Amino acid sequence: MSSSAAARVRSWFAASAVYADRPVLVLLFFGFSSGLPLLLVFSTLSVRLVEEGVSLTNIGLFSLVGQPYVLKFLWAPAVDRLPLPVLTRLFGRRKAWMLLTQSATAAAILWLGVIDPVADPWLTALAAFIVATASATQDIVLDAYRVESLEERQLGAGAAIFVFGYRIGMLAAGAGALYAAEFSGWEGAYTVMAGLMAIGILATLISPEPKRPEEVRKPGIAAALKVAVIDPFREFVGRSGWVTILAFILFYKFGDAFAGTLANAFYVDIGFTKVEIANVSKLFGLAATLVGGFVGGVMVTRMGLLPSLMVCGILQMVSNLLFAAQAAIGPDVAFLTLTIGVENLAGGMGTAAFIAYLSSLCDIRFTATQYALLSSVMALARTYLAASGGFLAEEMGWVTFFIISTVAAVPGLLLLLKLMRDPVASPARLG
Repeated sequence: MSSSAAARVRSWFAASAVYADRPVLVLLFFGFSSGLPLLLVFSTLSVRLVEEGVSLTNIGLFSLVGQPYVLKFLWAPAVDRLPLPVLTRLFGRRKAWMLLTQSATAAAILWLGVIDPVADPWLTALAAFIVATASATQDIVLDAYRVESLEERQLGAGAAIFVFGYRIGMLAAGAGALYAAEFSGWEGAYTVMAGLMAIGILATLISPEPKRPEEVRKPGIAAALKVAVIDPFREFVGRSGWVTILAFILFYKFGDAFAGTLANAFYVDIGFTKVEIANVSKLFGLAATLVGGFVGGVMVTRMGLLPSLMVCGILQMVSNLLFAAQAAIGPDVAFLTLTIGVENLAGGMGTAAFIAYLSSLCDIRFTATQYALLSSVMALARTYLAASGGFLAEEMGWVTFFIISTVAAVPGLLLLLKLMRDPVASPARLG
């Protein structure tokens, strides 16, 4: 190895040392606390409802309990600004909200586990809705805590390790809950899941309250609403290039989301077995995603945000072409391993860099509100813009569908190129 190559390797290893920083490391546990509740009101709950004999129609309606995750920006200003009686005085504003939402999520999960969904379907739906609401509110304050507790050089690694913990939490609530239910029943499984929320609570108790700029409080409800609701919007739209930034956030993950919404249907349709899908897509895919997140965090530290986003965006686009090739080849497990490896590695890298970018856009005076809004814009592509994917796949076939999803990644890259040529200063440490 040449001396220059060795120097580059040493610099990359040095950049990875940021993962050992305490403010970064603790985010692993907060990510776990954030990812754990999600499947307990979606796929894991659906398995339970099927076993209990609930109709498929009613199971479909249960998906509506997840709306708090989409609408959380509506109450983010309250989380951003309002102190909690006693708790805020004892722990600080962010930690107070974290402890409240983590405890409420654990209690709601415990309650959801003891309800009979056949005898009390509406009560089950209410409990699931409360889990989703408490969990979505926890996400608001955890995102704010992550941004406020990290230095700018730590944003990439912080995003990566948070996603790592999030994925482990989802694994615990998915496969872990199913294993627990097999041995101790659904009540026992949900009791275990509620107990696992203690990981986030303990991490909150041992973590410091992030420093925030001093606030000048003005009397009156109108003044409070202005600071909580209007000022975060006004600050953002007052920036140069804010329209380009929002368009980029909307489209950067569009091609990835467009293809990803139908991935499982694609695997089944072209002839892969459930075991093959589980082994390659779920287990190997999770490992590739976690590695990708780690690499993405190091890239941001070493290369900077926008260059990292460009590299990751190109890889995400290429991975969609591999899906088109997979559709032409058919159910070849070896090629699926390559396809899933590239797609999940690129997706993990892109997610780490993208979350770091969103974090860098938040004015520290309005962290919770602005991050909730920006992440909602990001979710629009996944939730609504990609909804036409099923129609296109059915009408044009899988090969054409994945080629279209590749083209759908181009607008995001062009917008990124514009941002790289005309960079907008990050306001992450304003205030």
